[in-house]
Amino acid sequence: MQLLTAAAGANFGIWNALNEGGIISWSVFIILVTMSIGSFYILFTKLLQQQKIINQGNKVRSSFWNAPNLREASTKLEAKSAYRAIVEDALLAQEQHGKLTDPVDQHDWMANSLARAQGGISARLGEGLAFLATVGSTAPFIGLFGTVVGIYRALIKIGAAGDASISTVAGPVGEALIMTALGLVVAVPAVLAYNWLIRRNKSIMEDLAAFTNDVHGFLMSNGAVKPVLAAPTKPAQVAKPAPTATAAR
Repeated sequence: MQLLTAAAGANFGIWNALNEGGIISWSVFIILVTMSIGSFYILFTKLLQQQKIINQGNKVRSSFWNAPNLREASTKLEAKSAYRAIVEDALLAQEQHGKLTDPVDQHDWMANSLARAQGGISARLGEGLAFLATVGSTAPFIGLFGTVVGIYRALIKIGAAGDASISTVAGPVGEALIMTALGLVVAVPAVLAYNWLIRRNKSIMEDLAAFTNDVHGFLMSNGAVKPVLAAPTKPAQVAKPAPTATAAR
C-alpha cells in the first residue's frame, strides 16, 4: 500500500503536474508565487510603517503639549516623524503668511497648508495598497486561466486516447486543480491584508487629523488654545472613622 502511495505521489505530484502543463503552467505558477511574495512584503513593511506612526502618536500624547511652544515641542519628536512634519509645515505656513503680497485670511492659509501636509502623509501610507488590491482581484482569474488550460489538455487527451480513464485525465485535471488552489491561496491573504491595512490607515489618519486640528487652534490663538491633558489621578484617601460617643466624652 505504501509503495502504491509513493508511486502515485511520484507520478501525480505538484511538480509532475507543472512539468506536464509545460510553459503555460510554469508561467502561471511563477506569476502567482511572485504575487504572493510581493503581497507579504508589502504587508510586513506597511505594518512596520504604521506601528512607527502609532508609536509617534503615543509620544505626542505623553509629552508634546507640555512644551512652552511648538518649535521646542517639535524637537522632542523624531526627525522624520509624521507628527513633526505637520508641526514644521504649520510653522512654515505661519511664517509665509506674513510674506504674502495678496492678503489671504490666515485661518484659510493655515488650514490649506495643514491639509496638504496631511494629504502627503496619507499618500505615503497608501503606497503599495494598490498592489494588494490588484493581487486580490486578479489572482483567482490567473489561477482560472491555468485551470482552463488544464481542462483543455484533459479533453485533448480523452479525444486522442478514445477513453476517459483516470490514468488518462489525472495529470491535466490535477494540474487544473492546482492552479485553482494557487489562485485562491494568493488572493485571499492579499484581500485580508488590504482590508486590514486600510482600516489601520483610517485610524492613523483620524489621530493625525485630531492633532492637526489641535496645532491649528494653538497657532490661531497664539498658544491660548491647546488640548486638555488628562490630569494624573490622585490616590483615593481612606475616610477617617467618626469619633464615637465614648471618645467624645
